[in-house]
Amino acid sequence: MNTAVRIHDISKKYQETHALKDISFKVAYGTISGIIGPDGAGKSTLLRILVALEKADKGEVVVLGNELPRMAGRLKGIVGYMPERFSLYPDLSVKENLSFYARIHNTTIEENYHIIQPIYSQIEPFKNRLAGRLSGGMKQKLALSCALVHRPVLLILDEPTTGVDAVSRKEFWDILRLLVREGLTIIVSTPYMDEANQCNNIILLHKGKVLFDQSPKELTREYSMDLFRIAGRDMFKLKKEILSYRNTVSVSLFGQGLHVALKSDPSSGNLFNHFLASKGYSDLVMERIKPGIEDCFISLIPKTETENTI
Repeated sequence: MNTAVRIHDISKKYQETHALKDISFKVAYGTISGIIGPDGAGKSTLLRILVALEKADKGEVVVLGNELPRMAGRLKGIVGYMPERFSLYPDLSVKENLSFYARIHNTTIEENYHIIQPIYSQIEPFKNRLAGRLSGGMKQKLALSCALVHRPVLLILDEPTTGVDAVSRKEFWDILRLLVREGLTIIVSTPYMDEANQCNNIILLHKGKVLFDQSPKELTREYSMDLFRIAGRDMFKLKKEILSYRNTVSVSLFGQGLHVALKSDPSSGNLFNHFLASKGYSDLVMERIKPGIEDCFISLIPKTETENTI
């Protein structure tokens, strides 16, 4: 059996807010599965259910063969969890924090050093520094070391790269890929759509619902529209004009340009050029592009939710 996590038809509600609605998916052993979505999508609630910190209102949750919450006690030694907020002790040193977490799991840093070495070696020179005085990237590496110190089978990370610099984000994902090659199974949530490409499989969440559950390549392959990048003057006015075009599906700001999705048509580029020219835009830079994860996500959410954003 190759299924590490199985979720079937779970829902979670806080008063009148539906955090999760009829969620179902599976996670295979030895993979990185990404829980992708914007803030408020339900990512943290889902991960807290997986580590038995929350209980689903309905549905079935099985983690490493253990049905939750009935068998939650069995997860302690086999699951590592890194919450969204830095939860280590700021007034303890790097080494003291790691030693404390090792003792909780009846082990030592030395016994499992080969597991944490790729990460801990980068912060070991600062082992006597108080955790509260570390940079954002270093804090995340320390938290990851603490989550790994007992050699878990499954590692669950809640937005581990939020708030860290681009270099630290890259280093963090390099470490995750190394851990998977060594046999670990990882579930990681992120609001950064570009990180989805680092995953074997992505579960795309929006307002508590699964919009997509496949590989990044399958997601982009199923994109069915003609996509263009346009750069020019007065983006707000340009977006409004493009939204009035009869074949426009969505318009979103990406960097210094707009990504425009049009209904698929062999002549869509020429027709669209004629439309822009008729509106007085003769100096735009336009090119046809391949869709990224963010483009695919935008294509899956209701059009009314994208029209009011730039």
